[in-house]
This record gives sequence, structure tokens and C-alpha cells, in this order.
Amino acid sequence: MEIKSHIEKAKKGDQVAFTFLLDHYWNEVYGFMLKRTENETDAEDITIETFSKAFDKIATYNPEFQFNTWLIAIAKNVHIDMLRKKKSTLFVEITDEEDQQAYNIADSSPSAEDELITEQNLSRLLQFIKELKPHYQEVIQLRYFQELSYQEIAEQLNEPLSNVKIKLLRAKKLLAEIIENK
Repeated sequence: MEIKSHIEKAKKGDQVAFTFLLDHYWNEVYGFMLKRTENETDAEDITIETFSKAFDKIATYNPEFQFNTWLIAIAKNVHIDMLRKKKSTLFVEITDEEDQQAYNIADSSPSAEDELITEQNLSRLLQFIKELKPHYQEVIQLRYFQELSYQEIAEQLNEPLSNVKIKLLRAKKLLAEIIENK
């Protein structure tokens, strides 16, 4: 019964309910994917993506089914998508000539123009980041500008690691939407 009330609250956008569901089901989804992938990094990435998709689509959840069954179905689909992407990027044929061309590229240090463009892009990116809510700005700042690990961010914010990962995922998604709409 408690789960159902959290799902209903999450459908209304309650962040505490999302966190409860994430904490409650994280190990089950992660454990399932770890068995399937036999790779901790992939299992973690798939689990993060699963919760992100689940929370984006929670309004479509059908309460006739168990919530964990729904999450596992999403996780399986995320895994399949990941395998397809890996497969399509694995078989890029490179000829010896192309390989030599890539090798012959001369000076890779940025020109004055490159540095100016980079500076302008960074300035625009910072403007976009300022449009995010403060807690999303903070995780972006810690991860990409201070280059802290997920674990270090979790310790600094005194939050569970899973929350930090989901926050970063949401922040990146919202940032991409802001950039797209400009």
C-alpha cells in the first residue's frame, strides 16, 4: 500500500516520492542488470537510465502490474538499445589510407580563433546553466567544472550516490532542452 501512495505522489511530481521509489527499487533493478550484463558500469548506466525514463513516463504506469515488473521491462529495453548502439559503432571500417590521413594531421594545438570560439561557447553554456534550478546548477558545477567523481559529489552534498546520479542525469536532460529551445 505504501508503494502505491508513493507512486501516486510521484505521478504528481513529488520529489520525495521519486527518491523513495529510487531507493526502494535501485538494488533490484541494478542486481537484475548486473546479472544480465556482467559489467558493473553498464549495469549502473542502465539502472540510471531506467529510473530516468520511468520518472519521465510515470504517468503511463499501469497499476495493474507490479511497479518492479514495469521497471525491469524498461531496464530490458534500455539494455537492448545500448547493445544496438554498441553493435552499430563496433563495425566502422577504416582503410589504411584514412588511418594514415588521421595520423598525418599536423598541429593539434588550438589556434587563436579556436580559443575564442571555445571561450564564447563556454560563456553561452554558463548562461544556459544559470537557467537551471540551483540544485541542478550545483551538481553540474561539481561534476564538470570541479571534475569531482559521483562519490565525491555525494559526500560533499551529503546525499545518497543514486540521488546524485539521477540529479546529474536530470540536469543534463534539462540543460539539453534549454539549449535546444534557444
